[in-house]
Amino acid sequence: MFSVFEYVLIAFYVAGLLIVSRWIGQQAFSWMPPQATAEAQRVDDLFSFLVSIGAFILLGLVGVIVYAIVFHRAPPEDYTEGHPSRGNGKLEILWTATPTLLVIWIAFQSFNIYQQLNILGLNQIVHLHAPLESAPAYAATVSDVPKPASETIDVFARQWDWSFHYPNNLTSKELHLPSDRSTRLNMQAEKVIHGFYVPEFRLKQDIVPGRNIDIVITPTRPGKYRLKDSQFSGAYFALMEADVYVESLDKYNQWLAQTVSSETNPQNQAIAENIQPPKTLFKSGWYTVAPAQRAVANQRKINNDT
Repeated sequence: MFSVFEYVLIAFYVAGLLIVSRWIGQQAFSWMPPQATAEAQRVDDLFSFLVSIGAFILLGLVGVIVYAIVFHRAPPEDYTEGHPSRGNGKLEILWTATPTLLVIWIAFQSFNIYQQLNILGLNQIVHLHAPLESAPAYAATVSDVPKPASETIDVFARQWDWSFHYPNNLTSKELHLPSDRSTRLNMQAEKVIHGFYVPEFRLKQDIVPGRNIDIVITPTRPGKYRLKDSQFSGAYFALMEADVYVESLDKYNQWLAQTVSSETNPQNQAIAENIQPPKTLFKSGWYTVAPAQRAVANQRKINNDT
């Protein structure tokens, strides 16, 4: 049995672990790209908490191992086995109940954040029983006046190209979003699954063919970002990128008024890569789908039956 002094040392050790783990968790905020949406704060909070828990477990286990090595080393020439520890009901309950409650809490927080991101169109896939439309957007908790989605922008993902259709009938290869206003993105994919991913938005959403998936986001940090396709399931997915601009409402409206549909954009990067001569002496023979030509990549509407 432990003495009172040993219990005090264990308490100080655990307190030190909590302080150090909390500090490591706070450092995790700097590991992520800058937060560019109101919804990103909740995602980073959860990530910081997970890092703190992981650091506490890692440092605790390392501390126990070091303690056992330093103070409980077997004497030289002693090859006997240690006495097995069995039948400690309190210990069994502790290391079973604690991880269970922790995982349940993390799952609840993750589901809560998922609801607050206001992702619509997936209820037939994941069978969420809570109505997502009634979930308050997180922007309401960081803004004095809650703002509904100001407008809807259609996001089209196709082989291997992004295009965006705005309410004024403008089609562009650039995604422009007004700052500090909620915007609904109606995302559609033509033939295969694509992934809408902007690291600074903390948003990665699969776009499923045949479904209109809506996401409401509230950009808060003006600047230029990069949209990537998170589905690296084939050639040219890494080249499927687009510029994302978060700007003030006045600059956003000015861009809408002065920009014409981008039918004369430079050639798609995937097409440029596809027409290059092979860079190796040997051909693998692997089948590769050629990128769609510009006439297909720039069409304004998607026929989901193709």
